Amino acid sequence: MDKLVHMGFYFGTSVLGILFIRERKRGMVPLQKTMLWTVVFAILYGIIIEVLQSVFTLDRSGDILDVLANSSGAILGCFLMKFVFSGKSPLKWGR
Repeated sequence: MDKLVHMGFYFGTSVLGILFIRERKRGMVPLQKTMLWTVVFAILYGIIIEVLQSVFTLDRSGDILDVLANSSGAILGCFLMKFVFSGKSPLKWGR
């Protein structure tokens, strides 16, 4: 269950991150570039959190499976956004 929660949080992070960049940049940044930046940020953030958790806390430890769950959630979120803005739906990436 813990890994599903990790996946869910990072899924949501990548979806919201992509939508944030789209709105902030008014769709002028290509979808592929936005997805790449979002997924790289989410994965690096997840790795950093796990390392810090392992190094600086006494009652918690980093877990490579958490990193994998975080990463897969971020990637799945990007796949969803790719589908949403693929042209098969009424949503368009650019303005």
